[in-house]
Amino acid sequence: MKVTDLLTAATVNLDLKSTSKKDVLDELAATLEKAGKLNDLAGYRAALDKREEQSTTGIGDGVAIPHSKTAAVKEAAIAFGRSKEGVDFQSLDGQPAHLFFMIAATDGANATHLEALSTLSTFLIKPDFREKLMNAATPEEIVAAFDQQEETSENVAAEEKKAAESNTDGYEILAVTGCPTGIAHTYMAADALKQKAKEMGVSIKVQTNGSTGIKNKLQADEIAKAKGIIVAASINIDVEPFNGKPLVQVPVTDGIRRPEALINEVLEGKAPVYQSNGSNSKSQTAENDGSGEKKINIYKNLMNGVTYMLPFVVGGGILIAVSYMIASIMGIELRPVSSVTDVHSFAELLSFIGSGNAMYLMIPILAGFIAMSIADRPGLAPGMVGGLMALTSNAGFLGGLIAGFLAGYAVELVKWAFQKWPQSLDGLKPVLIYPVFGIFITGALMFLINQPISAFVEMMTHTLNGMGTGNLVFLGLILGCMMGIDLGGPFNKIAFTFGIAMISAGNFYPQAAVMAGGMVPPLGMALATTLFPYKFNRAQRDAGKVAYVLGAAFVSEGAIPFGAADPLRVMVSSAIGSALAGGLALLFGVGLRTPHGGIFVIPLVSNGNPLLYALAIIIGTIVTAILYGIWKKPLEDKKNA
Repeated sequence: MKVTDLLTAATVNLDLKSTSKKDVLDELAATLEKAGKLNDLAGYRAALDKREEQSTTGIGDGVAIPHSKTAAVKEAAIAFGRSKEGVDFQSLDGQPAHLFFMIAATDGANATHLEALSTLSTFLIKPDFREKLMNAATPEEIVAAFDQQEETSENVAAEEKKAAESNTDGYEILAVTGCPTGIAHTYMAADALKQKAKEMGVSIKVQTNGSTGIKNKLQADEIAKAKGIIVAASINIDVEPFNGKPLVQVPVTDGIRRPEALINEVLEGKAPVYQSNGSNSKSQTAENDGSGEKKINIYKNLMNGVTYMLPFVVGGGILIAVSYMIASIMGIELRPVSSVTDVHSFAELLSFIGSGNAMYLMIPILAGFIAMSIADRPGLAPGMVGGLMALTSNAGFLGGLIAGFLAGYAVELVKWAFQKWPQSLDGLKPVLIYPVFGIFITGALMFLINQPISAFVEMMTHTLNGMGTGNLVFLGLILGCMMGIDLGGPFNKIAFTFGIAMISAGNFYPQAAVMAGGMVPPLGMALATTLFPYKFNRAQRDAGKVAYVLGAAFVSEGAIPFGAADPLRVMVSSAIGSALAGGLALLFGVGLRTPHGGIFVIPLVSNGNPLLYALAIIIGTIVTAILYGIWKKPLEDKKNA
């Protein structure tokens, strides 16, 4: 089946009216509905949104391929839309998308349908083909362009098959690609790798793990002869067959965006050699320093723990804040509640759920998932035990951090010690060896260091609690600046993590500065597009509308589309406004029990005036907007205004 059996003139729209991602999805889905391709428009739209939540389908280079396989589709089809001005689709390269291909696959789509849909993906990484689509004058020209491209691809495929049949020396590089839906990114990554390898004069074979199953499966003799393997996948891939071979493991999008770098990593001997631990290992995105050893990535492991911990902190923190609000309204004092039988009011129930349960789990969860990031699943139990020991010993957040890293590397040590364990006894490792030795080593180490950590945490908390107004304002300036300087990057996350640590220690001022500073960058960029519209093109003004929502919800990354296009001006303007917001928040004496929530939790500040807190954020936003708006260069192309 050809792509043109699914893409017809009736499903082509050369002049999209949409100016936002949501509108594009709505408009193209309506095109499919009008063409009689859907059973349930609302169901199909919901499936598209669910796919976008996994990762953006804006693949870069001006192309987006929203897609879904669902029972809401009556007949497999492709809708094509074009926007000359471009639409912000949160693409991988941060640039507006101009060409949109909406793939609708039936829930029971057969192999021929899915292969045709996958073929479409491979066409779109070719710059000359994209240019042809941008310049087409009629829907019929779009269809004809695909007809011509398919004929060319069939000839290329025939040549590749002939070359493969005559290949007796093996391949220099092998690769595996896969994505969650197995329709688009899987085949785009495969084609990008093959195309770049051909340009470099490197022989390559790519196995695709798509919706239709595994194609071009790598054989044992091919693996033995290859210099190395690339796994570009965002799904689990069994990497046991690659034991002892140099192995590069990256997300599927890296296969699309930087195939040359991946190929060179293998050819130049920078890929780490994969060593099996005897279990049925699955692929993960590994990082290496070129020495063949797995790189110690403290930031990545820490963020893994914070990610899993955050729902407990947010949910628990908001319940605690609401409990204090209700108690204040009712004129009662909240009593410490140790068990459900001690609960005598609704406010106390909220406090018991939030503080005695959700927040209580915060540190064990943090430690457990830091350890799991380091040592995979065997690290979880030792990490949680170490985290609980830190909690009950008053070693606090810092103790939980240390417990997580100790547990992770303790389990890695146990794995190394038992790597030559008889293969017949490998089944005992995950159920006996790793948990027993991992928990013992972690627990023993935490027993030795909990007391000095607890003393240090108490000293630090006492120092922060004793800060005068001037020192608090300076702390707010620093934390606010860190939140705005890199738009959701490492400095931002370090400040956020510090704020959470202080909440766990009972000091609520730092997080107030952190949240104020984190809201300013997207709000400032959004306001700049409103105050200085003539300095922004249409796509940027649309991105500004989205940034209002993201900023209000405390999502600093909402400023990234602006920062990617103009990094110096955006980062400096944001840092100044964020620092001002953080400093003012603490000058006004505001504390915050809830680590997240944006404008929705401003009324729940634990001390200080909510209106003054909102004023601090507004002032920081206005300063950022004016600084950037004045500093930003005018548009060179007035037609885009």
